[in-house]
Order: sequence, then structure tokens, then C-alpha cells
Amino acid sequence: MSIFSHPDFDDHEGVYSFSDPVSGLRCYIAVHNTNRGPASGGTRFWQYTDDAAALTDVLRLSRAMSYKNAMAEIPLGGGKGVIIKPEGSFDRAALFSAYGRAIEKVGGQYITAEDVGVSPDDMRVIKTQTDFVAGLDEGEAASGDPSPHTADGIYRGLGVAVQHKLGVEGFGGLIVAIQGLGHVGYNLAQRLYKSGARLIVADINPEVTARAATELNASIVSVDDIYAQDADIFAPCALGGAINAETIDDIKAYIVGGAANNQLRTPDMGEALRTRDILYCPDYVLNAGGIINVAAEVSGTYDYSWVDAKLENIKTTLQDIFTRSDSSNRPTNEVANDIARERLRS
Repeated sequence: MSIFSHPDFDDHEGVYSFSDPVSGLRCYIAVHNTNRGPASGGTRFWQYTDDAAALTDVLRLSRAMSYKNAMAEIPLGGGKGVIIKPEGSFDRAALFSAYGRAIEKVGGQYITAEDVGVSPDDMRVIKTQTDFVAGLDEGEAASGDPSPHTADGIYRGLGVAVQHKLGVEGFGGLIVAIQGLGHVGYNLAQRLYKSGARLIVADINPEVTARAATELNASIVSVDDIYAQDADIFAPCALGGAINAETIDDIKAYIVGGAANNQLRTPDMGEALRTRDILYCPDYVLNAGGIINVAAEVSGTYDYSWVDAKLENIKTTLQDIFTRSDSSNRPTNEVANDIARERLRS
């Protein structure tokens, strides 16, 4: 299949493929839109079923980053990188060095940061080969791991959703089902626990769920059962596609919102949630905290007060989306997409 006929191709400005036989690197870098500035988005390191799945992921994720950055009103365009995890043993440092050289060849159109499967150590290796890296803990404007800022933005945004949908302030006494306890998911869980929420969690890593049970008094369920919990909020914080035809009828929560990108496997799932009277917080609006922090770093003069103001703006943007959705009887994902596309055009 040609990239141009791919169902997720959306007039991307550039889609690059790179390989390095010595290290085992095979990756895609997609630059979706640079109207607002250089494309930025994290790099994902994942064991994809095949090359086609990796290409689909990078096309969808890069488009979502354009929308996310536009909705956050930051001076960055949308891009994404995905690395296909090699089978068997490999030299991780050599692989990420090769990936850094690949980013350098894109010539500044794409600035990377962390995403699923990539660690701060990996980012430091990439940095040895290119300056087009953000989210580091070293350097003139370095701000470290962006995950806590992502969790902070989600926490603030969910507060708006709770007020809009349930008519209450705060999370005290609410039940939150969290799918995925990675860097962002666990940080979000900690914030919610401190605010009085009761947690139900699921993750493929039994060690992290055991930690949540001990530290956060969380109840543990299987990854297959997390959807059907009697919860006020369902927070997808793992990989994309959690809301799909197989899971939609199991969800009992009043609100859906979390850290995962592309939570709706297909756009019509937004209408399916609305039909069931479930309030969906569009993922790329809610989880923009990390890229907001990256934008502050990319500027060269990191200023947390600017970051904090942008995180607060997530609340304002979500409330606008909820209000427009209610008045037009349209799903929140469609409303958000319309606003994002308008901002990209302008």
C-alpha cells in the first residue's frame, strides 16, 4: 500500500523510514504539520506485530500531536517517531544512537521526547547524536521527565469533567479505574489518591500493581476486567484503542479521560460514548501537559509559570468543548477536532 493511499495519511508533510542493520534499528518518523512550528512529539519503542502496524501508529500519533499542540496553543507542530523493537537481544545504546542519527537527518523538522518504552537514559543516548531532543534532565533549559506534567494536566482536566458531569468539586469519595500504571498513570494515581479518590487499577506488570496496592490502597483487577468496574471515572493510561466495539458496552463510568493517545479505536466511538451518556475528555486535549513542558524547554528559557498557565488553560479548553458538545448534541471528539483544525489553518 502506498503511504498516500493509507487510511491514516492526512496530508502529512513528511513520512520517513530509517534502518540501520548493525544496530537493528527500524523506525518511522512522521511530520504531520509545521504551521505552528517544528513538529514535536515523543518517540515510541514497541514490539509491533508488523511494519504496517508501526506505520499506522506513527501516522495517527503524529496527526494527534498536531491537534494536541494546536489545542494547547503552543508554538510547535505535530510529529512522532516509532521504533520497532527488535526480536531477541540487541545493543540498546547502539540502537538509540542510530535513531539519534536518523532524527538528525530529518534536519530539525522533528524534535523528539519520551513516549512509551523510552527511558531518560535512552534520551541521553539520542542527545549524543542530535540536538533535536527535549525532556532531558541536563542542559541550559532542561526540565527533566515530562511525565509528571502530563499527569498534572490530566488531574486538572478531570476536575473540570467531574464538576461538569457530576456537579461536585474534587475527587473525594469518587472511584477511579486506571488502566496502565506507567510513568504518567502512576503519577496520576498518586494525585488522585491524595485527593481522596478510591482507586481500582490494572497493569500487565504485577510489581507495579502490587506497589499501588501497598502505597495507594488500590484494588487490583485484570487488564480485561478494568473496563467493567463500577467507577465514576475510567482513565485509559496504557496504549491506544481502549475504547472500541468490544469494550464500549462494558464501561460503567460516567467519565472517560486518561493519558493514552488515540483512546478511540475509531472516531465513531465518540458518538457511542455520548449515546451512553458518558462524558469523554478528548485525549489530546487532556494529556497535553508533557508537550507543554517540552515546548517551554524548546524555547531555550524554561519558565514554569508559563507551563502552569498552559496547564490551567487545559481546563478552559475542556469546558469550552463540553459546552459546545452539549449545545450541538455532537460528540466531544468531533468538537475538539473542529477546533484543532481551525487553529491549524489559522
